[in-house]
Amino acid sequence: MQRAAIYARISSDRDGDQLGVRRQLGDCEALAARRGWEVAGRYVDDDVSAYSGRVRPEYRRMLEDLTGGIVDAVVVWDLDRLHRRPKELEEFFELCESAGITSLASVSGDVDLATHDGQFTARILGAVARKESDDKSRRIKRKHLELAQAGRDAGGGTRPFGYEPDRKMIRAEEAAVIRECARRFLAGESLRSLCVDLGERGVQTVKGGPWNPNILRAILRSGRISGQREHKGELVAKGQWPGIITPRETERIRAVLADPSRRTNHGARRYLLKRLLRCGGCGATMVSRPTQDGTRRYICAKGPQYTGCGHTYVVADPLERFVVEGVLHRLDSPALAAAMRGSSEDAEERSFQQEADDAARQLEEIAKAYGEGRVTLGELLAARSPIEQRLTVAKHALARARGNTVMAEHVGRASELRERWSQLNLARQHAIVAAVIDHLVIGPGRRGFNHFDPTRVTPLWRV
Repeated sequence: MQRAAIYARISSDRDGDQLGVRRQLGDCEALAARRGWEVAGRYVDDDVSAYSGRVRPEYRRMLEDLTGGIVDAVVVWDLDRLHRRPKELEEFFELCESAGITSLASVSGDVDLATHDGQFTARILGAVARKESDDKSRRIKRKHLELAQAGRDAGGGTRPFGYEPDRKMIRAEEAAVIRECARRFLAGESLRSLCVDLGERGVQTVKGGPWNPNILRAILRSGRISGQREHKGELVAKGQWPGIITPRETERIRAVLADPSRRTNHGARRYLLKRLLRCGGCGATMVSRPTQDGTRRYICAKGPQYTGCGHTYVVADPLERFVVEGVLHRLDSPALAAAMRGSSEDAEERSFQQEADDAARQLEEIAKAYGEGRVTLGELLAARSPIEQRLTVAKHALARARGNTVMAEHVGRASELRERWSQLNLARQHAIVAAVIDHLVIGPGRRGFNHFDPTRVTPLWRV
């Protein structure tokens, strides 16, 4: 008696009830019984597409059992359940030939793998299945593009954070979280510190789980939260739902995330003034390095990985306290308030935003011209390169312009900030200091002077 392997697969099982594969298994078991075959194994890949090329673990396990002689026949509901890629079909033929497998039965018709005609029939059926998959994929892609260009939601899946299940009505408490995170991120706070804060406050994701930087990044950079329709990562139309933040804020968030100079080391920052200190002797950026007894300090490092002179040291705690007081005093100074009122930063930012918008529009125009056959591929490539370079420069400039956002929130309110300074996480403290101070120059220490000397510190204020 032949020992049959039943293979069942369904590419989409949104409800997770496996009704499709259960029907396949029932029909295949009935076919095996009619043939007098013993069902030696059932192999089910649920919600896995054969067309996509994703690994199908149960299919691989069946191949191993065929090779090992555990089963010597295969029963499927239809050949397209087994393969939708000609390459996989040929590999299956080779394995069956080496293992001596000749019996392949399907509910829709048998295939004799021992004959060339049978293999030829399987190849034709496989090619037809592949074309059907290609056609379906093309129709789905076209449908999603049309939905995007019309500003309509694609639907399906988990509801977006900030919106009700209808995907249009705003959920007020979640929208407040999005606005807060967007504002704090643009003020220089890291995604990781925001996630930690959300966790401490008991704020959960849509699925009820904890936040992580990848989830928060996806939400903040999405066009949806500013009422824009996104398609393949690009903003293509105004969405048919209200925004939670403004499109301008989305553009600024995307510019910050795309900035190559943005910090990528997600380790906790223990030093408030990291990357803000310069050696007064050689001009190198000072680094954090504690003493053997654990005292925090900044040094001008010398060695294979550093360019410093190795002669300048300063203890971190008193320096950081001194700098914080200086920043708070600066925030309350009439000079800074006047400078902020007369600042051209907003005008500059609008100019950079206009430059980015113009470049993006030009890219769309030349792509449309190529699609309509009005320009050649060579002309398209030649025109696109300088425009993309302008767009990149404008986005980076927008990212740098976020410093004033931090200061504007605290100018003239330093006493309030002083009271809650210790409650702010280190990332937010650093963002405030870095918004006010470009860097500080640390001069040489005086021999025999064993306590902090503020005369060594020369700040270079941003405003």
